[in-house]
Amino acid sequence: MNGLQRFIKPLEGRVRLMVARAIVRLVDDATKAQSVQIELLEGETQDGVERYQDYGFTSVPLPGAEAVAVAVGGLRSHMIVIKVEDRRYRLTGLQAGEVALFDDQGQMVKLARDRIEIVSENEVKVTAPKVIVESEDVNLGAEGGQNVARIGDDVDLGTGKIISGSDKVKSA
Repeated sequence: MNGLQRFIKPLEGRVRLMVARAIVRLVDDATKAQSVQIELLEGETQDGVERYQDYGFTSVPLPGAEAVAVAVGGLRSHMIVIKVEDRRYRLTGLQAGEVALFDDQGQMVKLARDRIEIVSENEVKVTAPKVIVESEDVNLGAEGGQNVARIGDDVDLGTGKIISGSDKVKSA
């Protein structure tokens, strides 16, 4: 082995181990930067690894999720996680250009090509001082329901019939 090879050999190992696949084992979401415990090579576990997330988006991955870990400067003692994927729950079937947020329970917010969909078997909560819905047609519950009186509409209190107002707000 010549002098150059002796110099390059230690660097070669560091470069080869700079980027690795990992399995998320534990998550600590209480710190300013989320930290994870990951399993890299068989038997190689790293604790307290910082997980970088995109600004404005955050999640707590489930144990068993897959990650891409980077050894900063080629040092396995200074790992960071830059991406986490969980193919067990990945939403499929989107059209080109569509975007979605989803979880392991089947809940979803999808920016489809022709609408925005919110899907949940659980309660959907909106907390705001004021909610404004601007629409030509509002269906509460399902399409084809009965008309709903709005503030200011005339209603016959004896029959409950809406005398004047919009026929665009309906309830199932």
